[in-house]
Amino acid sequence: MFAYDYPLLGAFWTVFFIAMWFTIAFTVIWAFIDNFRRHDHGGFAKAIWMLVIILLPLFGTFIYLIARPAEIE
Repeated sequence: MFAYDYPLLGAFWTVFFIAMWFTIAFTVIWAFIDNFRRHDHGGFAKAIWMLVIILLPLFGTFIYLIARPAEIE
């Protein structure tokens, strides 16, 4: 592949979409792990949140991040 076949703007968009995919994947995985590490809700609530995060990854993670209470230290 030569440089004239793949312009600079194409490279920018490729890097941008890879970074966005990585950010979304990391956030979904983090929400999934955080769900099981919390001690403030029981097993049934964890199972429901797990299903929401798995079935609706982007929307479910967004809802989880808004709905979860602040951690009590």
